[in-house]
Amino acid sequence: MGGNEIKGFNSYHGLSSLKKLYIRYNQLEGASDFKGSYNFTNLEELYLDFSINVDENFLQSLGAMMPSVKLLSLRSLNGSVPTGGLLNLKNLEYLDLSYSAINNSFGLLGIGMMKHLKTLLLPGCGLTGPIPTDQGLCKLKFLQELDISDNYLNGSLPWCLANLTSLKKFSLYYNNFIGDIASSPLRRLTSLEYLNLFNNLFQIPISLSLFFNHSNLNFLDCQQNTIYAITEAHNFTPKFQLETLLLSGHGYGSGEIPKFLYHQYNLRYVDISNNKIRGEFPFWLLGNNTKLRALNLANNSLSGPFQLPIHSPPNLSFFDISDNSLYGSIPKKIGTHLSRLVDLNMRGNGLNGNIPPSFGNMSFLESLDLSDNRLSGSIPEQLTVGCISLFQLKLSKNTLQGQIFSKNVNLESLRWLQLDGNLFNGNIPNSLFSATSLSILDVSDNHLSGSIPKWMGKMSSLEILDLSLNNISGSLPSNFYPSQIEEIHLSKNKLQGSLSDVFNGDSSLVMLDLSHNNLIGKIPSRIANNSKLRYIQLSSNHLEGGIPTQLCNLYNLSLIDLSHNDLSGPILPCLRLRSDWSKQHEFPIENTTFSPMALPPGSQPLEFTNKNGFYSYQPSTLQYFSGIDLSCNNFSGEIPFEFGDLDIIQMLNLSHNSLTGSIPHTFSNLRQIESLDLSYNNLEGEIPSQITQLYSLEVFSIAHNNLSGKTPTRVAQFGTSDEGSYEGNPFLCGWPLPKACNATITSSPMPINSIDDNSGFIDMDIFYVSFVVSYIIVLLGIIAVLYINPYWRQAWFYYVELISTNCYYFLVDNIPYLFKFGVS
Repeated sequence: MGGNEIKGFNSYHGLSSLKKLYIRYNQLEGASDFKGSYNFTNLEELYLDFSINVDENFLQSLGAMMPSVKLLSLRSLNGSVPTGGLLNLKNLEYLDLSYSAINNSFGLLGIGMMKHLKTLLLPGCGLTGPIPTDQGLCKLKFLQELDISDNYLNGSLPWCLANLTSLKKFSLYYNNFIGDIASSPLRRLTSLEYLNLFNNLFQIPISLSLFFNHSNLNFLDCQQNTIYAITEAHNFTPKFQLETLLLSGHGYGSGEIPKFLYHQYNLRYVDISNNKIRGEFPFWLLGNNTKLRALNLANNSLSGPFQLPIHSPPNLSFFDISDNSLYGSIPKKIGTHLSRLVDLNMRGNGLNGNIPPSFGNMSFLESLDLSDNRLSGSIPEQLTVGCISLFQLKLSKNTLQGQIFSKNVNLESLRWLQLDGNLFNGNIPNSLFSATSLSILDVSDNHLSGSIPKWMGKMSSLEILDLSLNNISGSLPSNFYPSQIEEIHLSKNKLQGSLSDVFNGDSSLVMLDLSHNNLIGKIPSRIANNSKLRYIQLSSNHLEGGIPTQLCNLYNLSLIDLSHNDLSGPILPCLRLRSDWSKQHEFPIENTTFSPMALPPGSQPLEFTNKNGFYSYQPSTLQYFSGIDLSCNNFSGEIPFEFGDLDIIQMLNLSHNSLTGSIPHTFSNLRQIESLDLSYNNLEGEIPSQITQLYSLEVFSIAHNNLSGKTPTRVAQFGTSDEGSYEGNPFLCGWPLPKACNATITSSPMPINSIDDNSGFIDMDIFYVSFVVSYIIVLLGIIAVLYINPYWRQAWFYYVELISTNCYYFLVDNIPYLFKFGVS
């Protein structure tokens, strides 16, 4: 009776023999909806999922109305389950309260009174704290299935859980449990068949020796915990035969391949990735387990050649050995041995040689990633013909060469093609036009030549196009990009001509990079028809004219780089960035608050100059960045004071232009600015003192202008500025410039008796003390020398006597004469 908007059972009679009742997805309000002249005396199974608003009387009365109920499903109840409300159901064996709000006192403490419970499901119930040990879970000795996943439980597992000797299925994933499971009650639960510890804070030995006596264990998930290596002194053989082993760690290092795997012959799903496991590739693991369906050994430290056993698992569909240190060539018969593969990832190794033609035997293959290796040769035709299900092909960062594809291809299912970082040459193959489902095409950083084909504008599914870092020439075809495209990367080619006929309609374009080409003419105003544009890169071309005012209507704009062109005229004061746009308009605009807007999967990095360096910004970083670069042009006029309202901007570069006027005082509002470059202009006036409040600023340059006055106070980041930030301003003074400011220029208050490094004043008290001490030391030194040496003493007294005699006779002979002269 599910999904019928039933609101009560008062009119239902004659149901005393009913054993199963399904009333899921209804609108019951509680105990009042079950009142009537009947009792469900024989009811054994009751399903009320998503149906009832709990009140205090309902669960209390269930035991009286339905004394025989053994199975009760109350998933996603509305309201909070009253404490102890279900304890009257003495015969209950199966209880499901998944994603219902319950409290710990019922969920884990009082539940021990339900002695017959065999299945207890409490995932997503908001349980918190450690597992109680009194009258709780530990009393349920007949319990066979326990699910307490997706809660907020913490602490270590109490040892009383070892009493649950009948437990077969135990789920604890998505909690915050701690402790080393080697010394936990899990060692005693030998009846376990299914154990899920995913995403906790456990420490788990990769040897898994604590489970060697669990003969029924076949499913074990230990992912997203700390996996550690341990040296075992024994060579015991485990009693279990696992079917699923998920032992992916955090990449801390876990020794060698665990020895127990040598004794496993029934494995179907194995994931021991991210453990930095050493040793050679375990080809025997494929040979021993013929039922294997998925094997993930990614991000380890496996080395040596990559080999396959003669008898490989015939049904293996997922195989990942990426980010290891394997070398040698790919086995020539890999396509024969693993013909049913769906997903193959061998990225990030040292594999060399050619791509085997046997890949053409993999007709089920949907994803192939051989990037970041040392593969050479060309792409075999068999791969592009035989892999009819190929959805994703990644061969980037190898040394592949020749034409990209031959004329004979079958790529109707292909949606992701990544061939960047190789040595491919020739033109863009026309055979790509047959890939009608292609959404991502990246052939950047190769040696491709010729022009961009016109049919590219007809690829209706194309979302990301990257042809950068090639030798592509010619002009851009008119309206060459399809309406669904989101990113265009054509930088560092030899493109010529103007952009006048390129932008002819609205599209989904988010990122446009045409930098480092030979484009001429004006920036077309129709570029603003792409209303979703966020990133515009037109730097290092020969564009001229002014900035179209229509760019002010791009309310999603985050980054615009027009540097190194021949643009002129004033800088538009209406130029805005994304979260600032709504401030200039009275009506609401979508996505105007500063929050990152997710870029499409497979988005390409964007390169531009920031903080005096050239950086490549990955999509995960780029979506948090905003900036304006108009440097190296011929812009004139004043800097718009409206730029001070760009409160989210992180990079502003207006250097190497002909700007005049002063630095706007509104720049003190740029609280998130990290790089500000106004050098090589004709700016004048003083530097606004409020600029020292820009605490995020890392790079600041106003060099080679006509600024005057004092440099900013040495506070925060301005205390580390060097002379190069201010040089070329003849009327500027103050640190770090060699020119000191005179007394008429106001400065920050300083103590009167402080010493200025450049003032030249002397502390006279210290001078007098030093003079007296020095005089005394010299006098004592002379006396000591005369006392020790009698010859020098005799000479000294003779010299003193001679001077005294000469002075006496000089005075006797000259005083009468002076006296006589003075009287007259």
